[in-house]
Amino acid sequence: MTGVLRFLPGVLLSAAVGALAFGAQALEARMMGRAWIEALVLAILIGAALRLIWTPSETWRPGIRLSARTLLEIAVALLGATISGTAVMALGPALLMAVVAVVALALIGGYALGRMLGLAPAMAMLVACGNAICGNSAIAAVAPVIRAEGEDVAAAIGFTAVLGIAVVLLVPVVGALVGFDALETGALAGLTVYAVPQVLAAAAPAGAAAIQLGAIVKLVRVLTLGPLCLILALLGPERFGGEAPGRRPPLHHLAPWFIVVFLILTALRSAGLIPEAVLPPLEATVTVLTLMAMAALGLSVDPQAVVRAGPRTAATAALSALLIGALALVAILLLPLPTA
Repeated sequence: MTGVLRFLPGVLLSAAVGALAFGAQALEARMMGRAWIEALVLAILIGAALRLIWTPSETWRPGIRLSARTLLEIAVALLGATISGTAVMALGPALLMAVVAVVALALIGGYALGRMLGLAPAMAMLVACGNAICGNSAIAAVAPVIRAEGEDVAAAIGFTAVLGIAVVLLVPVVGALVGFDALETGALAGLTVYAVPQVLAAAAPAGAAAIQLGAIVKLVRVLTLGPLCLILALLGPERFGGEAPGRRPPLHHLAPWFIVVFLILTALRSAGLIPEAVLPPLEATVTVLTLMAMAALGLSVDPQAVVRAGPRTAATAALSALLIGALALVAILLLPLPTA
């Protein structure tokens, strides 16, 4: 019991900051009609602001560390239960392969851009994953696999979040300028926007068909997160500046436990073995745990380290966003889309 209690102060603090961020998002939506800055980002900002004026003592640190890592891993694992393979297969093989190709090229290109601009390997990979797959969730899932530092995680999420808002605003504009119909605009949103709720917001001006296709395309991007984490685990954290294990573990130990659970739950959901009734509570649990983890990341950040990472990280994130946008446009122009 004493061992458990030592985590309580930091966990409660992370929960309080997360709740404050959620309330700020609700207030923002009520005042402006839309939450332009998500609660996940607000949790990091509030946590970092608190850390700027106050350094947590050892009383708080164990719970903050637990929230930033273990609770985040649990959230990523549970996310698998919300994903079904049936809707994904409806896209057809050509579009499925195109989505995977766009993600792969965006990952490789984004990582190369980061390294060319002088970013450390871990930071370059975090920014590339955030742009190519699903923003905050991808960064959060990849971070423990490559053993990225908390400052790198917070900086990558911060810059990617700002760009995410810009992408949401630009997708309908670009779609209209290029002359895209509803399905093409939906595909553009699904291929470029970071978070699933943001995909819905970006595709909404083009109608219900755009929203539906955008959500499914986005789902395929999210599904690439599991295989990517397995590949990064095989490569080893030392490739990205993390601490190398003393001896390479067996193959079945290389897969992070939360990614294994993620894939198992996805398979169970696809087989219809997870009742629909449990999905809303699961999604709410994922949201709460992720909010707490983002708050803990903010509380763990050295603000000076984030500032030092600024210009090069911002440039890498912007160029990576332009890259995936260009790849998405090429894919949409070359491939037939499913009918509405």
